[in-house]
Amino acid sequence: MADRAAMIVQACELPVIADADTGYGNALNVARTVRAYERAGVAAIQFEDQVFPKRCGHLAGKEVISAKEFTGKLRAALDTRQADTVIIARTDARAPAGIDEAIDRANTYAGEGADVIFVEAPESDEEIERVAAEVSAPLLFNVVPGGRSPVISETDLERLGFRIAIYPAALLGAAAAAMTTALAQLGGRDIGEVTDVVGIFGLVGLGEWLEFSERYR
Repeated sequence: MADRAAMIVQACELPVIADADTGYGNALNVARTVRAYERAGVAAIQFEDQVFPKRCGHLAGKEVISAKEFTGKLRAALDTRQADTVIIARTDARAPAGIDEAIDRANTYAGEGADVIFVEAPESDEEIERVAAEVSAPLLFNVVPGGRSPVISETDLERLGFRIAIYPAALLGAAAAAMTTALAQLGGRDIGEVTDVVGIFGLVGLGEWLEFSERYR
């Protein structure tokens, strides 16, 4: 992941936000990840409070570690970073524990010193507005067409006070759609439009892996 981040940094002239998932382990692994990502030249690093291995934030079946455990990992990231690296703290607590717990965690992580807070996958306009009103920190919103959050415009996000919006499937979705179209033109089966995150995951066999996971849970 650090190597891929370095390639992206070298290929563009804009600040790069790097997703570091759960930090790939405990606080020691988080510190190692921060050092590796900073060597890659990223401007910001995002960590989340899911268990490892994690799931996409807009899939069912997510689990989170305790807020106490995550704050330890967050402090490790904050203590390890160099002065200018932005640390983004993400909570996935909405799905397994509810919006109140997600907001509580968001404020806890902000109080620990996270530069930006990311409450993943609020499930209604009201929940998005609550996050904006009740979390005391700069906020990031994840725009995932077909995901668990309702469609919201950039204008409304800005009006509510969100500082950053990310579009994680924008390029991948366009690339996947172009490739499936090209394969169909070569004689393959036309599977229709593949534009949202669920469709992309379906292409790489997510259904089979989820079934496998449930079988051996």
